[in-house]
Amino acid sequence: MATKKATKSTAAKSGKTTSAVRTPRTKSAPRQNKPVFRTGTWVTVLLLAAAVSAAVYMNRQAEEAANAEPTPAEEAAFLFEQGALVTGIEVKPADGDPVALERNEGKIWVLTKPDKVEADPGAAEAAASQVGALSIAAEIDSQKDPSIFGLAAPSYTITVTLEGGKTSVLEVGDSTPSETGYYVRVDGKKMYVVTSSGIDALVSLSFLPPYLNTPTPVPTFTATPLPSTTPEATPTP
Repeated sequence: MATKKATKSTAAKSGKTTSAVRTPRTKSAPRQNKPVFRTGTWVTVLLLAAAVSAAVYMNRQAEEAANAEPTPAEEAAFLFEQGALVTGIEVKPADGDPVALERNEGKIWVLTKPDKVEADPGAAEAAASQVGALSIAAEIDSQKDPSIFGLAAPSYTITVTLEGGKTSVLEVGDSTPSETGYYVRVDGKKMYVVTSSGIDALVSLSFLPPYLNTPTPVPTFTATPLPSTTPEATPTP
């Protein structure tokens, strides 16, 4: 007992106290800061912004279209002036005789070729209306070779006379690949593609002239004698 007391007193005299042994702490991993906006959030924001921009753009385009003046439609182009009075038509095939008709002084349609007779007024007037309806589908570059379009040796030559004596010569070449038009040349200069309906109606005059009264041919029959059933008489010597 004396020894323990001595030890305590010695420690007290020296002013030192015995402290417990401390265990060193292990440092924890640094805490990772999470982003305020995740990737999915940014994608949603961008999509929303794009939708709003598109809506604003479409509204602006609609307002501009509403305030804009309407653009007039492009008018159809024709070979001849609309409303011009046709006074004569001549159609000449490359390998045939021409057919011509004209309005006489009494404004009556008459044929002058191949015969000088009165023409069917309805058929002649229909042909004249086709002249004014020759619609241009396209214009061909004048630098191109006319032979490409069959215009070096045209199939038909149509001469149109208008009131006042003005004439135009229309050369008809090949049909287009789609067969909806013909290549034509006007007065030996400009070349066009013209819709086929009007050209077909005009060239038909060359093989169906519009006679006023076309006589219907009456078939004729030649009687052929039947073979005789009577034996020929024997000549007497």
